[in-house]
Amino acid sequence: MTQPLRIVIPGGSGQVAHILARHFHARGHNVTVLSRHPNSEPWQVLPWDGLTEGPWIKALDRSNVCINLAGRSVNCRYRRGNRREITDSRVLSTKLLNQVIGSLRSPPRVWLNASTATIYRHALDRPMDEARGELDGNEPGAPDTWNFSIQVAKAWEQAFFETPTPRTRKVALRSAITFSPDRGGAFDVCSVSCATV
Repeated sequence: MTQPLRIVIPGGSGQVAHILARHFHARGHNVTVLSRHPNSEPWQVLPWDGLTEGPWIKALDRSNVCINLAGRSVNCRYRRGNRREITDSRVLSTKLLNQVIGSLRSPPRVWLNASTATIYRHALDRPMDEARGELDGNEPGAPDTWNFSIQVAKAWEQAFFETPTPRTRKVALRSAITFSPDRGGAFDVCSVSCATV
C-alpha cells in the first residue's frame, strides 16, 4: 500500500461522512472526523461547532484531503428556524474552513466540499451536468421549497469559492440523495413513512 493519507472530514457524524470514514479507515488511512456531537469511533473524532476555531485546526495542518460534509439535515419541515439552520450550518462552516485553510502553512492539497445537484434547473429535456448544466431558480410553478434549496446551494458554493486558496484545489460535490443500507438514511425514512400511511 502507498503512504496512508491524512483525511479530515468536518461534519462527520452524518450518514455519508460515516460511510467515507469507515471506508478510508478500513484501508489504513488516518481519518479525523470533526463533529458537533462527537461519538466514540475506530477513527479520531474531534469536537467542533462549525463556527469557531479550535484544537481541530491541528488536524487540518499537514493533512492531504479535507472532505467537508457539514450541514444540518434537510430531513425536516422547512419552517423559518430550520431554513436558517440549514443555510447557516453550510455557509458559515464553509467560510470558517476557508479562513483556516488559507492560514495554514501546510494546507490540504484537495478540499472536497459538499454541495447539491439541486443547484441545477429541474430538467426533463436533457441531463444537467458540470459541462452543460443550467443553474436556475424561480422556475414557473416551482414550489417555494425548491427555490429555497437552490438559494442554499448558490450561497453555499459562493462561500466555498469566494476565498482563494492557492495551495488547495477546491471541488464542489454536487450530489443528490445517497442510498445506503446504513441506519438513518433514505431507506429508513421511506420505511417509516410507508408504514404509517
